[in-house]
Amino acid sequence: MGGRTVREVLVAALVFACLVIASLGTMLGYSKLPVHHRQDETNTVVRLVANIFVVMTSLVFGLMINSAKNTFEALDNNVHSFATEIILLDRTLRTYGLEAHDARQSLVAYVEKALTNTARIDGSLVRSDRASELALNGVGDSLSVISPIDAGHVALWDNARQQYQKIVEQRWVIVEQSEGVIPLPIICMLAAWLTLIFASFGYRAPKNIIVAAMFVMSALLISASLYLVLDMDIPFAGLIQISDAPLQRALAEIKS
Repeated sequence: MGGRTVREVLVAALVFACLVIASLGTMLGYSKLPVHHRQDETNTVVRLVANIFVVMTSLVFGLMINSAKNTFEALDNNVHSFATEIILLDRTLRTYGLEAHDARQSLVAYVEKALTNTARIDGSLVRSDRASELALNGVGDSLSVISPIDAGHVALWDNARQQYQKIVEQRWVIVEQSEGVIPLPIICMLAAWLTLIFASFGYRAPKNIIVAAMFVMSALLISASLYLVLDMDIPFAGLIQISDAPLQRALAEIKS
């Protein structure tokens, strides 16, 4: 399990524990409070304050979902564009002729390495590890030793160099986008608000197994939802990952 995935699981587990402790703790501790802390006026104020944070939590959680969704979609689009540029570069090299054979083989080797890396869960699809970078650099090295013999080949060579540079740029864009955009302070603030809300739910709640089970199930579902949002914000790790199907198709195309 990758480091980022462990962090997401820990955050979800901590949120679950906080919500269960807050709700069950206030439910069990209510009868031990002084009489003036159990008046109807106190309960009214507690509910009003909780309602404020319910609205704020809904807004922030909605923004987090939208942010993670936008990150995931943008990265997915960039991966498709990245695979398309690889196919276009291969087509240009095929048109160039036999002198571009080594460059084509280097391109195939790079895509194969990106797809077969066993550390895929850490984002190795196009990540910035040294081995992948060297494999892609090999394509550029193969292009640089080609000597065009006429104007037609010069045009093809220039196109190939431009396509290669675009592939390198897109790879680094994908690498930078794969880190996630939801800051930890926002997550901590949301967890604190949820804890306060669940504590208000437990205040004056009846002590029975049905209520306790509802608190536990609600906490579990909310923490699971938070985990999925954080997981989607890191598109190359966890349960929800960017598909490598575009690169699979690109590899099949350039090897055909």
